[in-house]
Amino acid sequence: MSRAKLVVVGSSNIDMVVKAERIPCPGETLLGNEFAMVPGGKGANQAVCAAKLGADVKFVARVGDDVFGETSLANFHRVGVNTEFVIKDTDHPSGVALIVVDIAGENAIVVAPGANHALTPADVDRAAEAIRVADVVLLQLEIPSETVTHTIDLARALGVRVVLNPAPIRPISRETLAKVDVLVPNQHEAAYLVGAPSGLELEAELAARKLIELGARAVVITLGSNGAYVADESGGHFVEAYKVTAVDTTAAGDAFTASLACGIAEGMSLIDAARFATKVAALSVTRLGAQSSMPSRDEVDRLGGI
Repeated sequence: MSRAKLVVVGSSNIDMVVKAERIPCPGETLLGNEFAMVPGGKGANQAVCAAKLGADVKFVARVGDDVFGETSLANFHRVGVNTEFVIKDTDHPSGVALIVVDIAGENAIVVAPGANHALTPADVDRAAEAIRVADVVLLQLEIPSETVTHTIDLARALGVRVVLNPAPIRPISRETLAKVDVLVPNQHEAAYLVGAPSGLELEAELAARKLIELGARAVVITLGSNGAYVADESGGHFVEAYKVTAVDTTAAGDAFTASLACGIAEGMSLIDAARFATKVAALSVTRLGAQSSMPSRDEVDRLGGI
C-alpha cells in the first residue's frame, strides 16, 4: 500500500496545560497539579497525527518568529511533517492555547490565535502543486474564513477530496458545504450548523440528515465515548467507541479527524475509516497533551480490527 498523501491547512499553537481537580468558576483561583507546555493547534495536531500514522503530510500554516514557533517546527520535523509551506511570521506571535484539564479528563480552553489569523489564500496558493497530487486536503476553522473557502475551492478545482472539521464552530454557507466531501463535526457543532437552539444536542441521525440536505456529501458526527455516526445519501450507521479510561480529551477530535482522513486517503470505505478513527481517538485520550498523545500506526494496529 502506498503512503497516503495529505495536505493539512490550519493552525499551530503552543498548548500550556494545567491539570486540576476541577475547572475553576469565573473569578476563582485554584491550585493545579501537573503542568506541561506542548505543541498544539487543531491543524498541527491533525498534521502530526496523520504523520505518526504513516501518511505523507504537508502542512500549510503560519507560526511566529519566536521560541514557540521554533518549538513547533522542531516537533514537526521530529515526527516527519513536511514544513515547506509553514511560514515564519515576523509580524505576529505564535498562537497560544491555555488549557485546564480536570480529574475526569474534561477540559476548558482559551486560544490566542496570533499568526494563525494571518494565514492567507496566497499562502495556500504556494502549496497548489502539493494539493494537486494529494489524496485528501484536511481543514479546520482556526484560520480565517476566506482562507478556508479559498482552499476548498482550490481543492475542488484540482479534483482533490476535502475533509472539513468545522471547529471551532462558525457559520458555513450551503455553497461551501456542497464542496466538502466529508464533514466531521461533533454533536454541538452539528446542531449549530443546522440551526438548532444554542446548547442543544440533536440526535445524530437527525443532524446528519439535515446536514446532507444542506449540501454535505457525507457526514461523520463524533459522539465522544459513544463513538460516531457515519452518514451519506445512502443512509447512516453508528460506529462504537473503544472503551478506555480517559486521562485527557484535549485532542481526541483532532485524532479522530486526522485518522479518518488517513483512512479515506488509503482507500478505506467511510465506515471503515471511521472505525479506524475510533481506535486512534481512544488511544489519544489515555495520554496527557495534544500532539504528544497521538499514537503511532503500530500502536493502533495492535488493537486489532482494520
